[in-house]
Amino acid sequence: MNIDNVHLEELQDLVQRFLKLARGKVLRLARRWDVKKGAPVFTRRGKYTSRGWTEWTQGFQFGSQILLFDGLNDEKLWDLGCANTFRYMPYHVSHFGVHDHGFNIISTYGNIRRLIREGRATNSSDFLSVCELALKLSGSVQASRWTQLSEHEGYIYSFNGPHSLFSDTIRTCRSLVLAHQLGHYLLAENDQRISLLERAVIHASTTAKYNVYYGKGRDVYDVRGRVAHESLFNVVNGQYRCPSTQQGYSPFTTWTRGLAWIILGFSEQLEALQVLPEEELVPHGGLEEVKRWMLEAATATADYYLGQTPTDGIPYWDTGAPGLIHLGDWRRSEALPDNPFEPVDSSAAVIAAQGLMRLGRVLGVGTSGRKYFKAGLTLAKRLFSPPYLSTDETHEGLILHSVYHRPRGWDYVPKGKSVPFGESSMWGDYHAIELAVYLQRLLQKEVPYLAFYDSDGTVRT
Repeated sequence: MNIDNVHLEELQDLVQRFLKLARGKVLRLARRWDVKKGAPVFTRRGKYTSRGWTEWTQGFQFGSQILLFDGLNDEKLWDLGCANTFRYMPYHVSHFGVHDHGFNIISTYGNIRRLIREGRATNSSDFLSVCELALKLSGSVQASRWTQLSEHEGYIYSFNGPHSLFSDTIRTCRSLVLAHQLGHYLLAENDQRISLLERAVIHASTTAKYNVYYGKGRDVYDVRGRVAHESLFNVVNGQYRCPSTQQGYSPFTTWTRGLAWIILGFSEQLEALQVLPEEELVPHGGLEEVKRWMLEAATATADYYLGQTPTDGIPYWDTGAPGLIHLGDWRRSEALPDNPFEPVDSSAAVIAAQGLMRLGRVLGVGTSGRKYFKAGLTLAKRLFSPPYLSTDETHEGLILHSVYHRPRGWDYVPKGKSVPFGESSMWGDYHAIELAVYLQRLLQKEVPYLAFYDSDGTVRT
């Protein structure tokens, strides 16, 4: 990826245009969409459709409404997002069958609570108490999906079952950390009190150890920063068995959206470390030790992303996708959404952009974090412009050229083409809005930093 020397201030007009464009599309979708059909997942011919697997994108739909209120101060969006959250999201709070609480619940109840606490929205004690109860319960429900491997290893298992550790679940740790900050814990058999922070840290540590590679000879495909979408374990004896994947090309290649989840997930956890009391991390080796391995995972994957994407930073869906061989030296040219061999995945770029900027701020934008922060800004500038920004009002998506599940062939392929392109996804659009609000807050400076956790405004360095 070529990193431009772009400055934050240069994105101000792009961000405002994007938010206004997003408002129209989000409101039009809300008017058209029948919730009985399930959650909108991705577009086909420019229209959002559902896809039965798990309802992991409903929080993104309603969370987009709340985030746009954050960015535009439009009370209509606040009322819409709150009404949809309180009516439709309680089922997700008590959903024991998925690993997606950090997506669905933080995007809705978490954003509502944050805006009330900031004084941005009507300070209804009922709203606040409902959100805090939902967040506490969500943290416990998510922590209950637990596979214990050894005294210091374990993970929140994916919807595939107790043997499965997904890379994208790292962003679910937000639910556990915030619930912990709210004073909550998990009560297990015989009233055993389980720390939600402990489970979040152990899950992150296990993910860093098994799902991220560091170029230390773990296997013949051990390249620093490569990510396995899934790790499989023998749940009888706790032994690691092998890498796997559900949405990537193979266990030994890198599905780029999984890579992006790792970059963003670890970067957010590193930020949370800066405000957590240091004594709470003593059981895990202390603040510096936890920070060390989190930084190792975050920087390794960020470096891999920068080295394994086309020059514009928009990745193909998997770095080992077999058709890439027909695109020549694809790392030395811009991504080609309309090509006959392999699709790009702009949603991976949107997720990675925010992660790279957050990592850059953790490391220091004036020092070792500069390249990551600038890379995030470069991605944002490209994503908020054509050919990735959808300015066509008849197209319901915001960010074009996103793909969902290439191996299963779920994505829409235009007539006469062999590769999906030109469509959007609910997670891609949500994270684009989140990215825009994040940038807007950085530009405004005096407003609180956009974070999932509670902070008193002081940050350790």
